[in-house]
Amino acid sequence: MAENNNDHRYWMEQALELAAEAAAEGEVPVGALLVRDGEIIGRGFNRPISGCDPTAHAEINALRDAAQRVGNYRLIDAVLYVTLEPCAMCAGALVHARVAKVVYGATEPKAGAAESRQCFFASPWLNHRVEVEAGVLQQECSQQLSDFFRKRRLEKRDAKQQD
Repeated sequence: MAENNNDHRYWMEQALELAAEAAAEGEVPVGALLVRDGEIIGRGFNRPISGCDPTAHAEINALRDAAQRVGNYRLIDAVLYVTLEPCAMCAGALVHARVAKVVYGATEPKAGAAESRQCFFASPWLNHRVEVEAGVLQQECSQQLSDFFRKRRLEKRDAKQQD
């Protein structure tokens, strides 16, 4: 599979659109998609609140979608594009699914498992190696999250002032 930075930017732009769908539903705006051989095989965005499911992160939803579409829980040679650095739960699922590479936009300083809080994918005991590339459309991904939380804080402030 030929990859270059333009491909990464193209796919990350689509992940940003999925993140916008999450924000429209009141969820933290994180979007993810899985690509194999130049085609999207899975899409997902954050839905833990609306789904009453703490595991319904964008990455997990994209993995579930892809596994159903291809009829296999092993997603060999797939690349995951996600707008925010994966957490430990999602990193573990990506290893189990045998995803080849993770490309993410914004770092997650509180819970990021690729580089921010830990380097999970580099753990020597893992039976599968996931390649990682960080910072693709980082500014756009970070801005989308910042805008979402700024809007949420303003809404809470306005609600308090009306009480």
